[in-house]
Amino acid sequence: MASISSTRLSVYAALAGNLLVALTKTAAAIGTGSSAMLSEAVHSFVDSGNELLLLHGMRRSTQQADLEHPLGYGRELYFWSFIVALMVFALGAGVSIYQGVVHVRQPQPISRPLVSYVVFGLCFVFEGASWLISLRQFKAAKGPLGYYEAFLCSKDPPSFMVLFEDSAALLGIAIATLGTFAATTLDAPVFDGVASILIGLVLAVVAALLARESKSLLIGERADRRLGASIMRMAGEHDAIARANGLITVQLAPNQVVVALSLTFLDDVRASVIEELVHRLELDIRRRHPEVVALFVKPQTAEAYAASVHRRFGGGMDE
Repeated sequence: MASISSTRLSVYAALAGNLLVALTKTAAAIGTGSSAMLSEAVHSFVDSGNELLLLHGMRRSTQQADLEHPLGYGRELYFWSFIVALMVFALGAGVSIYQGVVHVRQPQPISRPLVSYVVFGLCFVFEGASWLISLRQFKAAKGPLGYYEAFLCSKDPPSFMVLFEDSAALLGIAIATLGTFAATTLDAPVFDGVASILIGLVLAVVAALLARESKSLLIGERADRRLGASIMRMAGEHDAIARANGLITVQLAPNQVVVALSLTFLDDVRASVIEELVHRLELDIRRRHPEVVALFVKPQTAEAYAASVHRRFGGGMDE
């Protein structure tokens, strides 16, 4: 998937765009009294806070491992990504829907709609620029996978979170524009509140998708299958290894993976040779796959490995 530097670039671009958009929308909401515009302003401020949290998580996840956290702090990124998803739902969707319901029950006419249209146009340009950057980064990272499949397989939440947030923002601007047009053209200000509710529903759907994927990564997903296959091939190339039985991988962060590898060694191999072989294998694996931050090797027979897999997972593994 995307490199850390490219992902950070898309987050910074989104942060700059959201701050510009939030300030513009706030000024317009105060001047026009538009509920949809106010919802959009709240949405943009929430997105700005989200980008700051993602940057904080990215920085914290790179901390050196210590005695209290022997596998490092990689999952800090997944934790803060889950918090971001909750904020999108609670603050973004919740406030937008609340504002919409209030303005549906007590419609308020929109003053100076032309100002709203100008602001929507400017915001679309700001958000669109950020969206193009995040789309380009995600497209380069996804490879041959489809967009939704890449989203499900991604181990890098900021890469897809920024894209989802920017997409929701562009859709929200379109809804707010239509709501303002309907409210002013039809002299029915209730459509302004309806637009705010629709924006909230869009944010709720996005938040649910982001929360599901972030939660899955937070509790521990296995690494890319291609990584596991590569490690199995490397282990099988050593003459002293009779069989590479299988492995378990756990993704700690976009560029941090823990691997537990089960190997069957030849019967006549001495312990000192096994020790040297494991050391050399670990160096080879880390040279080819620097994301492997910890490798644990368990010598055991194929039968013992199969029994442990059945006991733990109830069947075979397809690494």
